[in-house]
Amino acid sequence: MSILKPGTNCMGMYQVDATGLLVDACDYYRAFYRYALKARRYILLAGWQFDSEVQLLRGEEAQAAQQAGIEARLLNFLESLCEQTPGLEVYILAWDFSAVFALEREWFQDVLFDWTTNERMHFRFDSRHAAGATHHQKFVIVDGSLAFVGGMDICASRWDDRYHLKLNPLRVDGTGKPYGSYHDIQSYHTGSIVQELLHLFIERWAAAGGGELVLPHAEPSLSIDLPEGIELPANLVAISRTRASLSKLEPGQLFEIRHLFVDAIMAADRLIYLENQYFSSQAIYWSLISRMTCPDRPPIQIVMMLPDRLPFTEQLFLGLPQMKMLRSLEQVAQQTGHRFAVYCTACLENGERLRTFIHSKLLMVDDRFLSVGSANATNRSMGLDTELNVSWEAPDAETPLGAAIRDVRASLLAEHAGLYGQVAEPLFTPVEDLTARLDLMADDPDSRICRYAAESSEENSELLAALEPIARVVDPEKPVDGEFVFESLTNYETSSFARGIRRLSQILLVGI
Repeated sequence: MSILKPGTNCMGMYQVDATGLLVDACDYYRAFYRYALKARRYILLAGWQFDSEVQLLRGEEAQAAQQAGIEARLLNFLESLCEQTPGLEVYILAWDFSAVFALEREWFQDVLFDWTTNERMHFRFDSRHAAGATHHQKFVIVDGSLAFVGGMDICASRWDDRYHLKLNPLRVDGTGKPYGSYHDIQSYHTGSIVQELLHLFIERWAAAGGGELVLPHAEPSLSIDLPEGIELPANLVAISRTRASLSKLEPGQLFEIRHLFVDAIMAADRLIYLENQYFSSQAIYWSLISRMTCPDRPPIQIVMMLPDRLPFTEQLFLGLPQMKMLRSLEQVAQQTGHRFAVYCTACLENGERLRTFIHSKLLMVDDRFLSVGSANATNRSMGLDTELNVSWEAPDAETPLGAAIRDVRASLLAEHAGLYGQVAEPLFTPVEDLTARLDLMADDPDSRICRYAAESSEENSELLAALEPIARVVDPEKPVDGEFVFESLTNYETSSFARGIRRLSQILLVGI
């Protein structure tokens, strides 16, 4: 049974000449740099966040670029391309972030990227979205012939390679400050799918007030060479979106990604593998419950890879509901004979925590279906924020595409175990008893894979009760207008929300 259903869980399925994955920002930033250099007509960038000082190349590669007189920092690189290539236009579309993120963002980007640069560099903040939403799509188009789509923004503190070393002198931000290891995934595509993505960018640019974007005729499909990429032998790739209505007068909502996740989970016969930054989506949670309680369906293994710890505020409002859901899923799996296991890459070594932050957004089913993109496993990504995913589907796991999807899973698990580059993929290839093998590795102190475990403070049921009504506003599935906030609070009674706020402040003051 096919998972992809155009018009329901995807916008459509589109022809590709070449397609595959780039794992971690080292490979993606390098690929973007290499093909942006080839651009002759336009480069389009849409993202949740950009930073002007991001170093696209590191180490010897950066030195070689400098010797060639080509800047490797994002803004200077794009401006130099405009200066060196007559007629090249660069369009950057960034989410007009809320004040909540002000301390984490580069200020005055409209000045930095637009007013002080080449006249063929165009930058816009995009705030044309539903109340309380964010523009979370991350995609790039070069000359209408090559597109990158996934979970990666070109911004500070995201660069890392697949080895995720404890100490890496190249893993520093624009000020030279080191940061922890970071994992993410981007896809690449050539073929007619690029034109569909081009239309999405043009629509958003116009909606953001940039006017009608008239671009030169697309170049023929590029012949690309990405040795660092993982090629997927597919002819068709699906595009799925999330978008909430701007208002009751402008419906336009799209829930393709939510339908896609539900359909993929319900179709699983052997294995569901998910990598994500969060897990708080009610739709995904109930789909997993439904699949595990389906009569006359074979037992499956559910494997999740999550960060071991979120930043403090996210841990409060998303980490606690996440823990509650994971505990519930574990109990259902035990009662129904399925295997449910959650892992992270944050094992202890000499008393020190080795943490790789999981930022990827990947869902895989039975080694025959694969989806990557910008959508987190949150309520927001399923119904509110502007999201973009791409998906591949093979008839079965024994086809060349199915084998390639299986190889992706094995490669990712080898990376998470700290075995990338050691020809360890065969350890992770078989589906049979996968969770049992991962559990054995998690018991090995030399393996970076370990079991996900909530902090002891998260056992505080009183804290959970205090935060639950707040979490509904932080991670909603529909626009946060006054009516929605009122309805959310009255479900718990406004007085209970106020009591929750007061109790939360008391708990934080005395410690938990």
